[in-house]
Amino acid sequence: MTTSLRSTNISKLRDQVFDVLIVGGGINGAVSAAALAGRGLKVALIDRGDFASGVSSNSSNLAWGGIKYLESHEYLLVNKLCKSRNELMRAYPSTVKEIRFFTTIQKGFRFGSFFVYLGSVLYWLIGRCATQPPRYLSARYIEEQEPEINTSNAAGGLEYSDCYLYDNDARFVFKFIRKSLNYGCIAANYMESQESVFEQGQWRSQVRDVLSGDTFELRSRSLINACGPWVDSLNRETGIATNYHHVFSKGIHLIVDQITDNRRVLTFFASDGRLFFLIPMGPKTCIGTTDTQVSSPTVSVTDEDRDFVLSNANALLDLEQPLTREDIIAERVGVRPLAIAGEGGTADWVQLSRKHVIEVDEPRRHLSIFGGKLTDCLNVGEEVTDWMAKLGLPVPQPKNRWYGEPGEELRTEFMLQAKLMGLDDLTDPSSSEPLSERFWRRYGEAAFGLLERIREDTSCAKLLIKKAEYTRCEIELAARREMVVKLEDFMRRRSKIEQVLRREEIAAAPGLREACEILFGSEAEQKLKEYLAQQ
Repeated sequence: MTTSLRSTNISKLRDQVFDVLIVGGGINGAVSAAALAGRGLKVALIDRGDFASGVSSNSSNLAWGGIKYLESHEYLLVNKLCKSRNELMRAYPSTVKEIRFFTTIQKGFRFGSFFVYLGSVLYWLIGRCATQPPRYLSARYIEEQEPEINTSNAAGGLEYSDCYLYDNDARFVFKFIRKSLNYGCIAANYMESQESVFEQGQWRSQVRDVLSGDTFELRSRSLINACGPWVDSLNRETGIATNYHHVFSKGIHLIVDQITDNRRVLTFFASDGRLFFLIPMGPKTCIGTTDTQVSSPTVSVTDEDRDFVLSNANALLDLEQPLTREDIIAERVGVRPLAIAGEGGTADWVQLSRKHVIEVDEPRRHLSIFGGKLTDCLNVGEEVTDWMAKLGLPVPQPKNRWYGEPGEELRTEFMLQAKLMGLDDLTDPSSSEPLSERFWRRYGEAAFGLLERIREDTSCAKLLIKKAEYTRCEIELAARREMVVKLEDFMRRRSKIEQVLRREEIAAAPGLREACEILFGSEAEQKLKEYLAQQ
């Protein structure tokens, strides 16, 4: 059965004491689980929804060093983020890739275009020159290189480098979930923490299976609250008082057909003065983001949001036909949880950054992780591990590396086998890259199993859903290893299918039912109806 891994893990959560229970399967919880399990601790991880179903699946898909924080003089933060970005590039060369940012500065902007360029040079130096150097661009050159940009009011611009995720953010988060499972972490999605009490030196947490309604007690020596924007609410329920809390900023992205075929991120400053991106997403373009202060982590895309993004895009671009709501293929919306000190405190909203804060209740061995961003994830994992050692948990030394792709030797062997069997000759013409590159990036050493499956049956290399870039054998692998409980888990988070195809295209795809049968077996019809009812 497709949920057998989840069912097995749920049974293992009972009747034993874990070193640590992590509540929340977003990027902070995922890296904490991988770091701690990789160091030999006995780790449990639960999430009341799917892994990465909140903030961590609604980012800009960028791993950047925070160039905008230079304006608020947060040089130490920029330095820290650049170091982490550089390590992500080194550790995940197939996934975290350098990309050029093409930034246009309008006349009358609060800083001159050449001054902004000098800022990019400083940014490059802080980033240890790990990327291509920045360049100053004249308005004429911008027009020549990117005729889709409206340069009628451009003073100039610049080109600099940062990184982006080749697949999507939720897929990247799941890499850490899968890594933690490989190290012995017991993780389960759709498991809700209802009540946690610290007594007699350990945490006793009542957890509920959201699918079955079954409840049981989960015991742990320590507890990590990695619930993202819901950290504060879980702390209130648990009786944990903290100095920090969250305020929220809503961000949305609209996905449309590809605007430019140059593999660059086009960067502007929107009408409200904030950064505004056009980001390549396979054969599509992701446009945004907004930055709207909200009071709740539960958010949705409004017509006002759509019109703001579309109007800015139309003003900043020179398109044959203006973008309209009908051009929107998919939408992404989430909140950025921003850490602020003092329960009743206020802050300069413009100056708030995405830096993370880990607040610790040492007597009860409880950690709360506030804020953070994908680029900073490795730092979070290391800090959590250091804290567990300080709290007396058995963290062995020396520390082994708990993240990253398999070594180059293994990749070379995979590519040799793929070449000898002619794998890339089986790549669908609609695909954006050869099968060998895609398999290795997504699955690492598990991709060897895909080669074996295709040797047995070459039809397993065929796409089940046209233009989706997911083969039959990949869906079989997801059914075994990726804890897919609902079809949405696969379509939006383990893959980005739902973000690059229109809903009507997905619903009409002949291979959708077959994909359901692979993922859910006898429950396929029910899961398909459930998914289509949400469309």
